[in-house]
Amino acid sequence: MRVVAAMSGGVDSAVAAARMLDAGHEVVGVHLALSRSAATLRESARGCCTLEDAGDARRVADRLGVPFYVWDLADRFATDVVEDFVAEYAAGRTPNPCLRCNEKIKFAALLDKALALGFDAVATGHYARIVEGPGGERELHRGVDPAKDQSYVLGVLDADQLAHAFFPLGDLTKDEVRAEAAARGFAVAKKPDSHDICFIPDGDTRGFLTRALGERPGEVVSTDGEVLGRHTGTYGFTIGQRRGLGLDRGSLDGRPRYVVGIDARAHRVVIGTADLLGIEDIVGVDARWCGAVPAGELEVGAQVRAHGEEVPATALVLADGRVRVRLAQRVRGVAPGQAVVLYDGTRVVGSATITQEY
Repeated sequence: MRVVAAMSGGVDSAVAAARMLDAGHEVVGVHLALSRSAATLRESARGCCTLEDAGDARRVADRLGVPFYVWDLADRFATDVVEDFVAEYAAGRTPNPCLRCNEKIKFAALLDKALALGFDAVATGHYARIVEGPGGERELHRGVDPAKDQSYVLGVLDADQLAHAFFPLGDLTKDEVRAEAAARGFAVAKKPDSHDICFIPDGDTRGFLTRALGERPGEVVSTDGEVLGRHTGTYGFTIGQRRGLGLDRGSLDGRPRYVVGIDARAHRVVIGTADLLGIEDIVGVDARWCGAVPAGELEVGAQVRAHGEEVPATALVLADGRVRVRLAQRVRGVAPGQAVVLYDGTRVVGSATITQEY
């Protein structure tokens, strides 16, 4: 096969590209330029997509002896990922930009361009596995390393996208990947992983959103409407948050308080005690299925955060396409805008965007 290896400049994508070459594929390395003003150097382990990262990717490609290109998808990334992220927070929701990037950039914009140029597939350094199902269909499964498994952020991929995807690291641990990179002589073998949100390299999400949206002051209130404080923007809060609430704790009863509700239209943040955080029912929209749409009620595992625990649940696709998920136990900190990803054992069934809980 002719394969585009998405090369970020990190150790994972470097080993993934090498493994695709070892498997006998014709490999071309591609680095995605996703920033309109890429920094020369990485500011920290949080960011990526710098000119330094592009150079690291090129050096790996040269060592492998494969062609290397930089594809500029900065405008598409700004629209589909960054602007979506800002709009979701402005509406009082908590998005996951990594899911949106996989859905809209790596397995849409990148894959579409690769297929148009005559390539057969895209390979990335995600820790997940493609397994052939009983009917020959390609299934998405968890990676073998639970500490690095990234199947959650790939739960937005549909069957057509999975048909053109490779994840060569799914059967490895992170330590094994670094050891393999060192054995291959890659300079990135000890390069730190990037963390959190790539387009907010300093990690200050509230500051980033304040610059994008401006201050939108409002009240911090209790569940019975008592005003306990003020804030500069509901976008600085998420369901389940405990720190940074700006409260005079001397006026409280000593029990911890958490964000239990966000009303972006009224510029109001509602706080309450921990017992108000747990929910058992989720409704999701914009469902994405890694195969056929499920029929009837399913026994599944449900995961609501990238590094969260999987919880036994039942899922039902409603007549209007929404998904109703009933959890076997109460889960705290579930926020609209997050994704609920459904599993059958290690297989990813699909995902939906959480819109309400009740």
